[in-house]
Amino acid sequence: MNSCEPIEVFYNVRTDLDKLQYVAHILKIVEDITNENDTSYNILQLLLNTIYTISETEMNKDLVTAIFKLRLMSIIGFTPNVTECVNCKTKEDLNYFSIKDSGLKCKICAKQDKSVISISDATLYAIKYIIMSPAKKLFSFNVSESSIEELKLISKVYMEEKLEKSYKFEKIVYTN
Repeated sequence: MNSCEPIEVFYNVRTDLDKLQYVAHILKIVEDITNENDTSYNILQLLLNTIYTISETEMNKDLVTAIFKLRLMSIIGFTPNVTECVNCKTKEDLNYFSIKDSGLKCKICAKQDKSVISISDATLYAIKYIIMSPAKKLFSFNVSESSIEELKLISKVYMEEKLEKSYKFEKIVYTN
């Protein structure tokens, strides 16, 4: 190879400290889970779509990051069961996410699991969408602020549990 040119430089990330912080956080995660010279097309596609969404849209960056983390866990083999209760296999009343058992639980089964996080119906549908949607449509939805908080918590705890590593995201607060 003699020369190359970038297709996309994500200029908006370079001009916005807030966006840069989110992208750096995501890149650290990708750096930790990938190996040099491995073919990771799905991870690359997710990474580029995530950076593009952060750079070019005003979508809530906490939501974008939560979507990225949950989808990444699915790509690398930690897909949570989102179609039925991981214990009793019922498809009803699945408003609990089990970190330990990697998936949804019904109200009855959730009582016996200390790792469950209670979720709203909107968060339940968002998780299902994140896991099952085509890559190109992954960032084409929005949810309420309370659902974003639930998704943030689930994606953070689930990823840290499965990767056995803690990732701190500290927002830099700057004042004039």
